[in-house]
Amino acid sequence: MVSVTIGLTKHLAKNYKEYIMASDTPSSYRNLVFYEIYVRNHGINGTFTDVERDLHRLHTLGVDVLWFMPIHPIGLKHKKGSLGCPYSIRDYREINPEYGNKEDFTRLIQQAHEMGMKVMIDVVYNHTAHDSKLAQAHLEYFYQDGNGNPMTTVPEWSDVIDLRHPNPDLNNYLIETLIGWVELGVDGFRCDVASLVPLEFWVRARTEVAKVKPGIIWLAESVHAEFVGARRSNRLTGLSDGELYKAFDITYDYDLWPIWQLAVQGKVPVRRYTEMLRYQDCIYPDNYIKLRCVENHDQARIMRIAPSKAQGMAWTAFEAFNKGSFLIYGGEESAVKHTPSLFEIDKIEWADYNLQPFLTHLVKLKKDPAQVEGKFVVMQADPAIQAAWEYPGKSLYGIFNTSGKTGYIMVNLPDGTYRDILNDGQVVVRGGKMQLPEAAAIVRYTDSILLRNAYSELLDYTFTGR
Repeated sequence: MVSVTIGLTKHLAKNYKEYIMASDTPSSYRNLVFYEIYVRNHGINGTFTDVERDLHRLHTLGVDVLWFMPIHPIGLKHKKGSLGCPYSIRDYREINPEYGNKEDFTRLIQQAHEMGMKVMIDVVYNHTAHDSKLAQAHLEYFYQDGNGNPMTTVPEWSDVIDLRHPNPDLNNYLIETLIGWVELGVDGFRCDVASLVPLEFWVRARTEVAKVKPGIIWLAESVHAEFVGARRSNRLTGLSDGELYKAFDITYDYDLWPIWQLAVQGKVPVRRYTEMLRYQDCIYPDNYIKLRCVENHDQARIMRIAPSKAQGMAWTAFEAFNKGSFLIYGGEESAVKHTPSLFEIDKIEWADYNLQPFLTHLVKLKKDPAQVEGKFVVMQADPAIQAAWEYPGKSLYGIFNTSGKTGYIMVNLPDGTYRDILNDGQVVVRGGKMQLPEAAAIVRYTDSILLRNAYSELLDYTFTGR
């Protein structure tokens, strides 16, 4: 690791709280497209070189940020499966030899940069492997049971042991490590279960890293609300998404994830989900950014939970159109249903990349002036989500058939023939109606149309009685 042995004297601020945190997040981050890579299962050899060969395709797809799941050596003690989990890390400062070496990773970063893409790595600062370098040298950094053995505070995570924050020496070591990766060329950090690590650490880490390289992207894996509540009830750290925005640019969409999954499966009305999207606008900072997605390495693939491929595509299109940055998980381009194992060699079945053109259109629209500078509104939820990006003279209107129904639907567009930007076809509106698209359609309109948010009992109801 380059310069990780440099002391923090020249980097650490005397008063890091003076640094303004989430308020300096660029609004353009809402239009970023992330791509998640699990090196072990991405290519035939499971190496950085495999990913390097795929960079041109990912660049053509329109990816802005390549997010690499942990690239460090994996713990062997109490490992899960035959190879162990990448989130059970032995050494934060080294490269997993399965993937290659630092020279390989540096070359990969340089090539990504030459194509205009940034590189983000996973940061796992809540826990380490049982046989980690830190556990061997500094047992005092860890939670311990009554017999002095290091332990996890989450029983299901049997292959890891938890770091006990706060600890000044531990914090210095971790921040030095971040600085070292930044000096190697890394552009961002996706912070695993960030909600479980004290906010003060994240604020300080962001501050000190910015002194070395401004503009680092900070993505928090904010956890499900139930997990936050359980942590707090046990007097453990459990940060809400609102708290995390003091240190992070972007948080996960897990605050809505359960209701979203139920809506995808048709088990609750879609309006339950779209209502909560409005609610996010009311409770988070004005410049908040959510990471929208339909799948990731911890969750079922969209093509597994959606009732049909067309409905899966409709949901994918809406989440790309939604307000927030957008994540594509490796394999999504091929509409695969299987989520690769974290603990084994379990290669992605790429086949013919049949959804790559579809995703490429969605990614291109993410940079449309209407999505960059416009106002987002969701007007309807059933039988299709209808949403728009209002922008003078160049607005976008999307119809997302998440129900899988056929027939006609009332829309707020003036009668006429519109170009379907998503499918390179046409949409005809007559008498205020149009035919439901098989999956989704997105058109541009120039007229000024009065659009209202879909009614919400949670946000719009007012008692008018005595």
